Amino acid sequence: MNRLQQWLTGKWFVPALSGALIVASFLLERAIGSAANPTLAPQWWFDAGVHATHTAGSFLLSDLLMLAAAFVAGHGIVVKALRALTARVIGIDLLVSVAAIGAILIGNFWEAAAVTFLFSIGHALEAATLNKTRSALAELVAVAPDTAVVMRDGQQQEVPANQVRMGEIVLVKNGAKVPVDGQVVSGTGAIDEASITGESIPVEKSKSDQVFAGTVSRGGFLQVLATGIGADTTLARIIHRVEEAQDAKARTQSFIDRFSRWYTPAVMVLALVAGLATGDIVLALTLLVIACPGALVISIPVAIVAGIGRAARNGILIKGGEFLETSAMISVVAVDKTGTLTEGRPQLTDVVVLQPSMDRADVLRWAAAAEAGSEHPLARPILDTAHEEGVGPKGVPGTVTPVPGKGIVSEIDGRRVLIGNLSLLEQYGVSDDVGAADAAQELAAAGRTPMIVAVDRQVLGVIAVADQLREDATEMVTRLHAAGVEKVVMLTGDTRLVAESVAKTVGIDEVHASLLPEDKLDAVAKLQREGHVVAMVGDGVNDAPALATANIGVAMGAAGSAVAVETADIALMGDNLLRLPQAIGLARRTVSVMRQNIFIALATVVVLLAGVFAGGVTMSLGMLVHEGSVLVVILNAMRLMR
Repeated sequence: MNRLQQWLTGKWFVPALSGALIVASFLLERAIGSAANPTLAPQWWFDAGVHATHTAGSFLLSDLLMLAAAFVAGHGIVVKALRALTARVIGIDLLVSVAAIGAILIGNFWEAAAVTFLFSIGHALEAATLNKTRSALAELVAVAPDTAVVMRDGQQQEVPANQVRMGEIVLVKNGAKVPVDGQVVSGTGAIDEASITGESIPVEKSKSDQVFAGTVSRGGFLQVLATGIGADTTLARIIHRVEEAQDAKARTQSFIDRFSRWYTPAVMVLALVAGLATGDIVLALTLLVIACPGALVISIPVAIVAGIGRAARNGILIKGGEFLETSAMISVVAVDKTGTLTEGRPQLTDVVVLQPSMDRADVLRWAAAAEAGSEHPLARPILDTAHEEGVGPKGVPGTVTPVPGKGIVSEIDGRRVLIGNLSLLEQYGVSDDVGAADAAQELAAAGRTPMIVAVDRQVLGVIAVADQLREDATEMVTRLHAAGVEKVVMLTGDTRLVAESVAKTVGIDEVHASLLPEDKLDAVAKLQREGHVVAMVGDGVNDAPALATANIGVAMGAAGSAVAVETADIALMGDNLLRLPQAIGLARRTVSVMRQNIFIALATVVVLLAGVFAGGVTMSLGMLVHEGSVLVVILNAMRLMR
């Protein structure tokens, strides 16, 4: 009974019932036609005693069946048209309603039934296909876990996933879905994160690693501390973002909507003028039907839904249709170096001692003591190495003053420690009389980031840190160029020699080095003034101004970052750089499909109009071709799902 109720209330019930009534009308009319013409009538017709005197009444019954078909299919269309009129909107439903009612009034019941039947089929197809193009969203919802195994009162308890409490320990066994965002506190395992990052290869997880709701254990056993539950999980935010993005309009779609608001009334005026000028009511009604902009109206949203859904399936979140359309026009991609082109895990590579009275341990001890209060990413490898070598700081420095673009100044036991570049030494009046500048330049030319260490007014030495280039950085630049991006620009706060060394290895077209956050913003603005559509890729706070200024801000490795998922124009959920050219390529294909769909829709209307005035195109034929164009537009957009 439940299935029957679903069918009766489903999108295909109305077209099916209307179609059945049309078929019944035709069969009855054919049967009566056979009775009126004995050469066509079968023997059983006469054996049953049916006489030609019944013909008129039977033909009336066939007309009633055709009227019923028109009513079944057209009732909903008329209701929608009236609702739209109350909101002062003249839409496609009104054109079809007027044409169908007009056809009934002049006794053309077949045309009325055919037009409404075909239009209802078109509506059902649109709904079914939009549901299909939203399959990526449905898949995301489907991976949401239903249950969780938690530790309560020292016992394992299975509870609904939405009842897990923040801070509880959740057990993730082999084959189970991770029910929460959290941090591994014990155990090891392989987690399939395809639903979040789009990566098909499982990731090994151990203590302190992060896991996400909706991912699946492919082996091992994990105890996870719940840090995100319910609507606060990464999966929930992704679903929310994709849902909003698929409903957001592109600029072209907004234009088409405005065009339709003027186009539809214009069609009604054209039909009225044509009818009055020729005295042919059928011509006027036919014009109403064939000029319906149905394919035009659906051409953009179906492509946007398909494109954004395809991107989400690959771990690429695009904020909406407008950003998808803008991404197709990107001519310059600006990238930060640290954490984007590099892995973001720098290591200490060199300790150059320049003061004869000092040794490696002394230089490293002072550098680590100064960096103990710094939040800079390069502080961590210095501190780690110092602790490994037994010269790590015991406490924290008295004061730490960051000097943007130059380094930091710390106070250690009443002594001033400088760690940074040559400009920092000059600012504090420390002279370089031991060749620190030459040593720093040599290290920078090798692709390392040098930092001069000075205590009070004496330079002790130079330490250098290097970050490993990502394996896919070079391939990303190559694919960006192949996708139509004119140039890839590096914007970095690192020194020019280091930046140029990395750029040469990766294939970067243009380098801007030693930049402060506001300098990155200015560089992006300059590129825009030159006529470029700029995408900025970054992962740090320092990139925020440039990300906001760029035409498209791209967040790298956004999984687990609520801010990145909600605010970035494009969020790459994983750290796979190749997702960026993939996103741009998909955007270009989507916009290409949108243009193809617009051409198909407009060409169909033009051809049908010519056919009407030339003769030979009826209302039913016009509606059939019109619905055919809608189907072609939909199928064309669905290619994006492949």
